[in-house]
Amino acid sequence: MPVTPVITRFAPSPTGALHLGHAYAALVAWRAARQAGGRFLVRLEDIDGPRMRPAYVQAILDDLTWLGLPWDGEVLRQSTRMAAYKAALDRLAGMDLLYPCFCTRAEIRAEIDRAGSAPHPAAGREGSAGDGSGDGMTPPYPGTCRALAASERAARLAAGEPHALRLPMDQALAKAGPHLVWHDRRRGEQVADPAPFGDIVLARKDIPASYHLAVTVDDAAQGITLVTRGEDLFAASHIHRLLQALLGLPVPDYLHHPLVVDGRGKRLAKRDDARSLAALRARNMTAQHIKTLLEDGEARCAAGLATAIQGP
Repeated sequence: MPVTPVITRFAPSPTGALHLGHAYAALVAWRAARQAGGRFLVRLEDIDGPRMRPAYVQAILDDLTWLGLPWDGEVLRQSTRMAAYKAALDRLAGMDLLYPCFCTRAEIRAEIDRAGSAPHPAAGREGSAGDGSGDGMTPPYPGTCRALAASERAARLAAGEPHALRLPMDQALAKAGPHLVWHDRRRGEQVADPAPFGDIVLARKDIPASYHLAVTVDDAAQGITLVTRGEDLFAASHIHRLLQALLGLPVPDYLHHPLVVDGRGKRLAKRDDARSLAALRARNMTAQHIKTLLEDGEARCAAGLATAIQGP
């Protein structure tokens, strides 16, 4: 029986400088590939137009090179993948698994408040499903536009009214069937349960593909066999497993690793320039020093790895 090669990826968004958390994520992916004699790919998730900065694209590649984490092949940019995302959306539409949502965030919140949906449905679940639409932190979308009459929906579309595209969760689950399983290398076999996140957004009003759709389609296109990413995205994997089933895509292994946190246990953010790799390099911190600290990943992440590197 042939052995499946290990292919991992590091997929940052060029919206800020890389910091220690990014370095750890890249190292986990790079090490998993190299130890198995596999391939380490880089993908730039650059479709959130207003937040993208061209300077950050080269800075990301420079930081990876400085860290000594060479990648294989060409760097894939999501901004070149719009046709693939449209094809996936068209396939879902052909299965009657998309509907337009004209609601604003304020309207959604008002509808949720009127319904008295204070407790969030994913209470106790780790990670965020992202997109602000059934994200594990707020109640799911109440289905306002799903209930629109076909005539009203058609009229609003004909008028060019801005809209997102949502997945009707109950219909999607019925189509995908039971026993959607996936495997996490730290937590073992998981049974996908995306229902608590409701009718998720698959294409935003301002961006033709959501994180969920783009990452699922791109991981399959790049042949990724092991998705390594922070444990804050653990919940998103339930949604991605559903999309894989609906789109007929392969299911990779997953490894959700601990996050690098500061002395207060708070995850690092791109706005924390003091912890950026560029700032550490400017203070004569060597790549080997950083990699040595990061190598003891889980123990140091749990204890607050970022506190091991002090500012001037």
